Amino acid sequence: MVSRKVLTLNFLKPVLEFESQLKQLDTILSSSNQFSFSDLIKKEVKQLKLDINNLKFNMFKSLTPLQRLHLVRQADRPTTLDYISNIMKEWVELHGDRGGTDDSAIVSGLASLNSTTVVFIGHQRGKDTKDNVVRNFGMASPGGYRKAFRLMNHANRFNFPILTFIDTPGAWAGIEAEELGQGEAIAVNLKAMFSFDVPIICTVIGEGGSGGALGIGVGDIVLMLEHAVYTVATPEACAAILWKDSTKSPIAAESLKITSPDLKLLGVVDDIIKEPIGGSQSNPIQVFEDLKTKLILELRNLLSLSNEDRKIMRYNKFRKIGEFHEFSL
Repeated sequence: MVSRKVLTLNFLKPVLEFESQLKQLDTILSSSNQFSFSDLIKKEVKQLKLDINNLKFNMFKSLTPLQRLHLVRQADRPTTLDYISNIMKEWVELHGDRGGTDDSAIVSGLASLNSTTVVFIGHQRGKDTKDNVVRNFGMASPGGYRKAFRLMNHANRFNFPILTFIDTPGAWAGIEAEELGQGEAIAVNLKAMFSFDVPIICTVIGEGGSGGALGIGVGDIVLMLEHAVYTVATPEACAAILWKDSTKSPIAAESLKITSPDLKLLGVVDDIIKEPIGGSQSNPIQVFEDLKTKLILELRNLLSLSNEDRKIMRYNKFRKIGEFHEFSL
């Protein structure tokens, strides 16, 4: 396996440096025979470990929206294929939109979840620079959304539930993408996902950006990892549009309400999957298990409903987003 160099986030550097020094000291304490260390020193080191864990816990509980965004953009964060290979017992990837393209930024296929055959669709970021170029940094082309549409139609025809995994900064915004019908491809998916009879569960696993995320984001249940973000535009783009100043990204991130607690409060997402301290990249196995348990539970509940009830529930869910009431004082 090729090792990847992961850039350390600025707000984490002092903590990680201190952790590294503690590990070195712990190694000396446990392996050195020629020196005798007092119990007091060992007790102090143990207490420092507890203190640093508490510090990290409090730090990750109070991350700013922009810090969350930087966290989910880390190269070591699990991608769609990581979740598929660890959550599904058996799976096979299917390729192509039957129109001449096979966009690597969208992965899709058939899988088995708790003995139930499902269709999975998700954005796929690269693991390193070379892979990101191939995957176009998870920014799908019209062909990617048409591939997703083909697989969703397949699922609806054969009565397979649909699971989508959202992790993209947005749809590919190049001139060629517009020439090939980017907006139309996303719009077709939006319309189709409201009409499908089968259960649909969407999970935001990283960065959910703009129409690129919505292209596979209409579901009966929308889940979101604790530190993931879901936004109409990246804070950088928002700051550039509103103030012509990218340095105002922190203000934009606060105003956009991109975090999981904000979005659950607004009714955009239905539930939040807890992440370990440090994000899903710090303990992927735990997140895989937690998400798998949640998906099985939600899928069981959705399958107990009739097709018509599910479609009405799906329609009402999205119809209520943005709803507000005015009162005269």
